[in-house]
Amino acid sequence: MSRKDIDACIRASVEQYLKDLRGAEPAELHELFLGAAEKPLLEVVLRHAEGNQSKAAEWLGINRNTLRRKLLDHKLVK
Repeated sequence: MSRKDIDACIRASVEQYLKDLRGAEPAELHELFLGAAEKPLLEVVLRHAEGNQSKAAEWLGINRNTLRRKLLDHKLVK
């Protein structure tokens, strides 16, 4: 899957969400979509890194402490 494919998936999801509103005013779309994407992204990357948070943080391009905070925020670790 390429960046172009990922972009197309996101575009299709946003288009469908807006259609489903049937004219209602959307609110907080940024938080809705980024929030929805972050938890599964963290889960999958951490699983592929076999639970190694340092490796997962490196793959994500973020600091390990930032990853740890995000994992706690999403209740993915204790």
